[in-house]
Amino acid sequence: MAKEQGRGLRLRSGPLSWLVRDAPEYEERKKRSTFVPPSISIKDVHAAVPRHLFEKSTAKGLFYVGRHVAFSLLFYLFAIRIDGTVWNVSAALHWGPFGRSVLCWSMRALYWFWQSVAFAGMWTLGHECGHDAISSYSWVNSAVGMGLHTWVLTPYFAWRLTHRSHHKGTNSLERDETYHPVTRKDLNLPDAEHATPMDYMEVIEETPLYTLFKMVIRQFLGFQLYLIHNRKGNPKYPPGTSHYKPSSKLFKPQDRTSIIVSDVAIGCMLSFLATWSYRTGFSNVWNLYFVPWLWAHNWIVMFTYLQHSDPTVPYYREKSWTFARGALATVDRPVFGWIGRFFWHGIAHDHVAHHFFVTVPFYNLPAVTEAIKPVLGEYYCYDSTPTLYALWRSFTQCTFVEAEGDVVFFKNQRGEALRECASKVAEVGGKAGSVDASIDDAEELRLTGL
Repeated sequence: MAKEQGRGLRLRSGPLSWLVRDAPEYEERKKRSTFVPPSISIKDVHAAVPRHLFEKSTAKGLFYVGRHVAFSLLFYLFAIRIDGTVWNVSAALHWGPFGRSVLCWSMRALYWFWQSVAFAGMWTLGHECGHDAISSYSWVNSAVGMGLHTWVLTPYFAWRLTHRSHHKGTNSLERDETYHPVTRKDLNLPDAEHATPMDYMEVIEETPLYTLFKMVIRQFLGFQLYLIHNRKGNPKYPPGTSHYKPSSKLFKPQDRTSIIVSDVAIGCMLSFLATWSYRTGFSNVWNLYFVPWLWAHNWIVMFTYLQHSDPTVPYYREKSWTFARGALATVDRPVFGWIGRFFWHGIAHDHVAHHFFVTVPFYNLPAVTEAIKPVLGEYYCYDSTPTLYALWRSFTQCTFVEAEGDVVFFKNQRGEALRECASKVAEVGGKAGSVDASIDDAEELRLTGL
């Protein structure tokens, strides 16, 4: 144990210490340990945004889609030339088998990384289509979104429906759809007043190696498991809930046709992959498609999980939840810097603004973010903590929430929370019900684009 602590101290104080250090913005939120729920009006947030930022350009949206697909095609053309390039370079430099192997695997790794980034970007553009944010024409959004999401094996219409439900109930313990936290009761832990360190250790404490194993499974397979059987989804749905099941409780009866269309599209994509594998060999399809596809899912889970899962961000129960409070339970992060901005179209950079105004095109969200910051004040959450460390921090510290309380924060494996709610203030805020006191449901949905 002492050796492990020593290594941790050296890492935190050495030249790479910035990789495992909390950002100043995160530290500042930690200092505000007593949380007062916001009472910000959506009308005020909406009024701060210049009208032209709400406008969508079909030509501009399709340009970004076309540019992105072109990059993915270029990465593919690079990949199919790897073997020839390796042999030519090895022959020119008189390299033996070892040199050829190193060069081949290096070039493959380069392709896998960039194509996985491109696949994740296709998913984010499909996400934009799902919010009708690429074009003013719904058929354009549907056609483009269907193509992009089907390519990465995401049932477009099914996921679009549940994702819109997520926006209507963000960080509501009753209504939110994904990354639903477990409670003290779910873990069969004693109540907080009587729980001992040994109780937490016996029930939820893990070795770092086992935590890493769980994290790898969640990162690479978690999204598909959520689609297939609602893993980490809202427990209000019965067993057997699936995005591929037209009769699922996730959907309304009138949605069934669109779910079937999504299923047929996924079936066609799987048939294409099977035919491709039969004609060229599975190892070829594995290298060209499935490896970057798996890594793309890692990136997708990474940035979507970090958008709302953070030790300093609250969850609300029905009495205290409002649309604005849910939207503010979101963290903007400069995930992977320019890569996230260019290839993932700022899906993590400007997510707070996206939750307030879902139909604003992604290329206008940076300006929207700057416009609404003065209105949001200290409730605007930004965190420049290095992405992989932030992911590890949330995965290890966002363990469970209390089964009671109108406003709750994640607790770690020792039953400790970084923040707690000023309960009296939460009760006063809760009297407004589940929507902002200043506007009714219809007006709220109109302003946000939902």
